[in-house]
Amino acid sequence: MLFVTKAYARAGLVGNPSDGYFGKTISFIIRNYCAEVTLFESPELTIQPNERDHSVFSGIDALARDVRQFGYYGGIRLLKASVKRFHDYCERNHIPLHGRNFTLRYQSNIPSQVGMAGSSAIITACWRALIGFYQVQIPKHILPSLVLSVENDELGIPAGLQDRVIQSYEGVVFMDFNRASIEKLGHGIYEELDPATLPNVYVAYTTRLSEGTEVFHNDIRGRWNRGEREVVSAMYQWANLAQRVRDMLLNGEGQHIGPLLNENFDLRRRLYKISPGNIEMVEAARGCGASAKFTGSGGAIVGTYEDEAMFKKLKETMEPMQMVVLKPQILPANEDAAAAPGSAAA
Repeated sequence: MLFVTKAYARAGLVGNPSDGYFGKTISFIIRNYCAEVTLFESPELTIQPNERDHSVFSGIDALARDVRQFGYYGGIRLLKASVKRFHDYCERNHIPLHGRNFTLRYQSNIPSQVGMAGSSAIITACWRALIGFYQVQIPKHILPSLVLSVENDELGIPAGLQDRVIQSYEGVVFMDFNRASIEKLGHGIYEELDPATLPNVYVAYTTRLSEGTEVFHNDIRGRWNRGEREVVSAMYQWANLAQRVRDMLLNGEGQHIGPLLNENFDLRRRLYKISPGNIEMVEAARGCGASAKFTGSGGAIVGTYEDEAMFKKLKETMEPMQMVVLKPQILPANEDAAAAPGSAAA
């Protein structure tokens, strides 16, 4: 019995980081990069290490490079915490599990620590493998909260629902995290949008600017918790931008959302301390005529462009800056790009 499951990178199109503050946001999946988990039955329960989990290095320079790229922790803790949380969920909901054991291993090519949700992709893929192995039914709108609990509750990693929602639903999703839904239901209201309503979008990233979400969001969370007017007001503005973009997409006005994405970043720039390298990246894209904002916490940007000539200019400008510029693949290769949108989960 073999299960091979995937979860993909993602980009926050507009509204983030409102997902952790009872706000609204829109994200889309990036199938160009994925985390893959393989699960197969075995005599003992085993979690196999990946190359980013090793502790033997050729020298001190190699160790330093490894830490800069992957941090101090690999993926084993993510898998181990996921299995434990899955067990707890089933036990709490009186879901019987068969007694067979398994071996887990993972691999990922999602760029590390550039706001493309690499860690949550590993966890989401792991949950999918466990669900398949144990034949457990978990509603799609519940899965993101369970994935989040692995990071928040088991590992103490500060995170929000946005990444886990888009990695569970895939495609393009508008998320409304209003307080009433979160506190009463434990999840937001998720509306799947037709990817065909998006204008031309690009993603660009560089690993040399990577910084963890834990560092980036720390002070803003504290200021939010203290009720600072500037931060609270910004969260409402980001939610409004997400709502406006959602309405424009549904009204066939996707080609006009670029200025709202720029406004999203400009507001963030006023509120956050942003490194010069990250600002340079955004300004370089805007200098080509494209819109630009972070996909997440810095190190990667997303925006709109007019035509192939502008996309070529983006590549010519940004690749010498040690950046990868790509057109995100949102739908599976065998699906029509004009696939019909899904429905909202209440």
